Amino acid sequence: MAVATLKMLTLDSADARRDAEFWAAALGWKIAHAQDEYAMLTGPDHALGFGTVPDYQAPTWPNENGTKQFHLDLAVEDLEIASKQLVELGATVPEFQPGESWRVLLDPSGHPFCLTLAANWG
Repeated sequence: MAVATLKMLTLDSADARRDAEFWAAALGWKIAHAQDEYAMLTGPDHALGFGTVPDYQAPTWPNENGTKQFHLDLAVEDLEIASKQLVELGATVPEFQPGESWRVLLDPSGHPFCLTLAANWG
């Protein structure tokens, strides 16, 4: 039996409201709460929170030490189309890409996240 159940992941952010708007559009989730200091999205089974941190510093990508703090993996039908749509929402595509089957993007606060083809997940 599990000790706990994951209900929400909360990310440090340069701008909680902006990041909530980006991720709500990217995932199709609802913004449950938004203010300058904190914002929260609700999805089908989990929630995603954002807390504005003064003097926030984004993780680096690529990181020569191999650390990313964390990252989200998103399944998409087409890497090129999904990348373009997410860039239109405010993501950026860093120059370094680790391979052909994954696409790394950075959210508006600089958090790296990965796109991969949904078919790869079986």
